[in-house]
Formats: sequence, structure tokens, C-alpha cells
Amino acid sequence: QVAALVIGHDATIAIAGMNGNLDLNVMMPVIAHALLESIVVTAAAARVFARKCVVGIRANVERCRQYAELTGQLVTAIAPVVGYDRAAELFKKAVARGVPIRQVLEDEKVLPKEEIARLLDLPQLARGGRAGGPR
Repeated sequence: QVAALVIGHDATIAIAGMNGNLDLNVMMPVIAHALLESIVVTAAAARVFARKCVVGIRANVERCRQYAELTGQLVTAIAPVVGYDRAAELFKKAVARGVPIRQVLEDEKVLPKEEIARLLDLPQLARGGRAGGPR
């Protein structure tokens, strides 16, 4: 409902903007009303959403870790070490087997376990930058 109202106000603002001329835009009150009402209604909806939905949400840390281990983004962490083509090949194997890239790296002994752990350090990757850092 809020989205429909804001979309309608956006259309109102667009039409009012097209019909106003020069600096003395007689449509300015309509534009201001539509914009301010959109802001007020969106802010109220965000507060209700936060209070009734967001507050109290707790992450399932183990499930989040599993999702992170299965993401294709981890390939970018190993590509500088094993090469793009090899990293893509390893990821395709992981997807085909339904296992994390980490397991394929370990099973095929592509890198030592310590190097894999260093490159695929999830908390470090989440903070940004290369987990393995400069060599």
C-alpha cells in the first residue's frame, strides 16, 4: 500500500514538474505535498516494519556460514593463487557435487589446508579485502 502511494506521488511529481514553467512554478505546492507525504508515510512504514518484523530477528549463524561456504564469490579469493580458469573449473566441480569449494580444494589437494584456511577466512572476507592478504 505504501509503495503504491509513493509510486502514485512520483507520477504526480513528474506530471507537476512537466507542467510548471520558469522559476515561479505554480505546481510547486503539489510537488511539495506529494514529496512530503511520501517521506512521512515511508518513514512511518519503516518504523512499523522495524518494530513488528526486524526487532527480534536472530541470525542462524551456522546456516549463514553454510550459505557463505557455498557461494561462488569464494572463487574470487582463490583465483589470484590458482588462476581464473582453474578457479572456475574447481567451482564447477563444487557445484556439480553440491559441496563447498573448500572441500574440492582439500579433496584435490590443490593447496595446503593452511593456505585454504587463510584464503577462505570468511570473517576476513566479510570485512573486505583479500583474506589471504599480501604474500
